[in-house]
Amino acid sequence: MLVFLNFPAALAAIAVVALAYGALPSRAWRGAAIAAVVLCAAVFWPGVVNQNDLDARSVNAICAVGVALALAITLAARGAAWKRSHRGDRLRIGIGVVLLLLSPPWIAAEFGFFLNRVPLLGGIYLSGQYRPEQPGLPTFAPAVHHGDHHGLNGVLLVLTALLLSRLLSSISRTGLRLATAAYLALMLAYGVGNIANDFWLEQVAKRGWTTWLVPSVLEPHLGWGWAVLVVEAFIFWAAWFGRECA
Repeated sequence: MLVFLNFPAALAAIAVVALAYGALPSRAWRGAAIAAVVLCAAVFWPGVVNQNDLDARSVNAICAVGVALALAITLAARGAAWKRSHRGDRLRIGIGVVLLLLSPPWIAAEFGFFLNRVPLLGGIYLSGQYRPEQPGLPTFAPAVHHGDHHGLNGVLLVLTALLLSRLLSSISRTGLRLATAAYLALMLAYGVGNIANDFWLEQVAKRGWTTWLVPSVLEPHLGWGWAVLVVEAFIFWAAWFGRECA
């Protein structure tokens, strides 16, 4: 849970604080909001969350405090009115449905079971079958291991970006509104990249259909995977979230 509050919760909390900032009742609360963002931003520091060592460590408390502070800020803010209907909602719902169809093996893994014997789902998804971790390697683990998956974290980040983007127009400060839109667009692209990487490996490559893998974008690095991600984020911002700022 402590590591989960670092990734992906801290990434989402930064956007939540940005949306709540203008609605905070006092300068003290706005100072707390800045502190929350700084604390949550520790997740970007190399080694704070290590995919190869997900045991909780004392450094993970930094982001956890930031997320807790973000929750308090959310409760203190005078919330924007939630519109029953909003431009782009049909697209948001369509994306949400697609994500729901991709997620059953990861959701089952979170609860510690496989889909092999689940009617219908067991015939659609690889889950508990023992397959090579990557093409060419020996078989030693289930196709979808129990526990947390970065693909499901990607789903959570995409859904968060889609929901929070409905409130962009409520941010009164132009600079903050544009920056939040850009951050949400990057969050959306980052989530899509992690979904694609995890789903392709587990449901396509592990069936033996291909040896090509979608590159990992879990951590920022120079490479074509992150180049595509940045281009996607710009497209999302220019064609969608940036227009929500108008």
